[in-house]
Amino acid sequence: FVHSLFRWCPVRRDTSAPLPQRVRLALESLGPIFVKFGQVLSTRRDLLPPEYAEELARLQDKVAPFPGEQARAVIEASLGQRVDDLYVDFGDVPVASASVAQVHKAWLRQSDGSKGREVAVKVLRPGIQPVIEQDLALLKTLAGWVERFFVDGKRLKPQEVVGEFDKYLHDELDMMHEAGN
Repeated sequence: FVHSLFRWCPVRRDTSAPLPQRVRLALESLGPIFVKFGQVLSTRRDLLPPEYAEELARLQDKVAPFPGEQARAVIEASLGQRVDDLYVDFGDVPVASASVAQVHKAWLRQSDGSKGREVAVKVLRPGIQPVIEQDLALLKTLAGWVERFFVDGKRLKPQEVVGEFDKYLHDELDMMHEAGN
């Protein structure tokens, strides 16, 4: 199924590369939500041939970070305070970066202004919400096509997979939910 789906994919660069690698590169070039979808797919070894699952697993920890200045701007817009007022020290270089957000190390400011507890600050990628909504709509359309036009389409239940992905992704975008986790 995956092989036949991506054989016609117009997002090709190096056709000498193995098809699973080209699929991963295509997902990376399509943006964060497709990277996230590839990450989720890589965990579903019951749906994918092993070579695709292994290649997509590379999406788990190979996502380029966005600049620390942008992270500061997102934090300040979200919390209505300057980063320097919230934290004694904020690491502009993220300690982890994923498709939807990245994590920065920071130290809370105590009431007397001294350095407090070390914390991890998870910051959503700038402008990610509208991109995710557009891309989810596209994934839902593609899932419908897969069900209609591929032999194994209905058996694989792509619309259900995308529905689960939609819920999982919105949970991840909810920073209060993430904090509870």
